[in-house]
Amino acid sequence: MPLSIASETPGEFIAGDRRLAVAVTPIDSAGGRIVLLHDITEAQQLRTQVERNQRLAAMGEMAAQLAHQLRTPLAAALLYAGNLENPELAVAPRVSIAQKTVARLKHLERLIQDMLLFARGEVLGREGFAVADLLAELTHTFEPLAKNRGIVFQVHDEAPGLALTGNRKSLLSAITSLLENALQALETNEGAMPDGRIALSVRAQGDSLLLSVKDNGRGMHAETAARLFEPFYTTRPEGTGLGLAIARGIARAHGGGIEVVSSPGAGAEFFLTLPLSAAEGGRGASPTYPEHSDQP
Repeated sequence: MPLSIASETPGEFIAGDRRLAVAVTPIDSAGGRIVLLHDITEAQQLRTQVERNQRLAAMGEMAAQLAHQLRTPLAAALLYAGNLENPELAVAPRVSIAQKTVARLKHLERLIQDMLLFARGEVLGREGFAVADLLAELTHTFEPLAKNRGIVFQVHDEAPGLALTGNRKSLLSAITSLLENALQALETNEGAMPDGRIALSVRAQGDSLLLSVKDNGRGMHAETAARLFEPFYTTRPEGTGLGLAIARGIARAHGGGIEVVSSPGAGAEFFLTLPLSAAEGGRGASPTYPEHSDQP
């Protein structure tokens, strides 16, 4: 049966429905060669199956990432849409709530488009944007969720006029994951903790922007904090274990990072660092994380 070289792997041949690996060893004394043929058909089939399973696992992880990033803006849109059912709502607030609902739905659409671009291997663009605009959009998305649970949400902008360069929607998703984590830390079996508080603050420190998400929730042990950013590690039965891992990946892709300071019963504080350009922040020391306190 004629042999044909398997184009994808040098040194392997196809003989009918069999796949062969060929090894040739010269015999100097006799001037001949030893040709060894190895039937690797089953090994190739196993390798193909493993690659297929890896692709399916990657697709499943991507689906979980997409579901995680869609959850918060979808919840905000549902809250806004629920308010529209109030028959006593005046025209002016009804229009405002409808506009906010549409804005959240458009945000969902952008997230899906970005995930499709990522799936095709295209690089998402980078842009310059004001830190204040990023905080305003985070407030617009997260404040109704916190208010609905009776949690006080505060924003402190100590870096007025500063701007960042990066993918705005990716950073928005990363910070939203930190806020969601703080929200979950304030939940109990009976509902939200009384006097629950979440504080989002930003300030310039050296040549970096330091963003903090602080809550006065139940906190965590050092062992939990050490594994918190591992993919698929979660302390919640309904969690995917991807939100914080994705957030740290986004931060590192922008040249920054995420750290956490926490202890049991004392809440938690997440620090997201992002580099500022020389024109924005100047040169300085690396960011230092303040001692954690009980109050956000």
